[in-house]
Amino acid sequence: MRIIWSPLSLDRVTEIAKYVAEENRTAAVELVEHLFSRVAQLSEYPDSGPIVPELGRPDVRQLVDGSYRIIYKVETEIISILTVRHHRQSFSEDDI
Repeated sequence: MRIIWSPLSLDRVTEIAKYVAEENRTAAVELVEHLFSRVAQLSEYPDSGPIVPELGRPDVRQLVDGSYRIIYKVETEIISILTVRHHRQSFSEDDI
């Protein structure tokens, strides 16, 4: 399956990286590489993440990795990365 990152999801990763880089630039780079690596695994295992509880939709799932939630939508041939959020941030369908 092909993976597509939405503009919002890329903006969120950039924001996270900038925040982490204020304290540790190397850690920011490693975090971004790690998030992209985790997402790449979805091409083989698209249903590996649980359904997003706030939405209850079987097509919208999440990978929880450390402090972050990678929220994505599974379609026939495509996995769309919708957003990346810190687990303490509230989330609703309006956020994607």
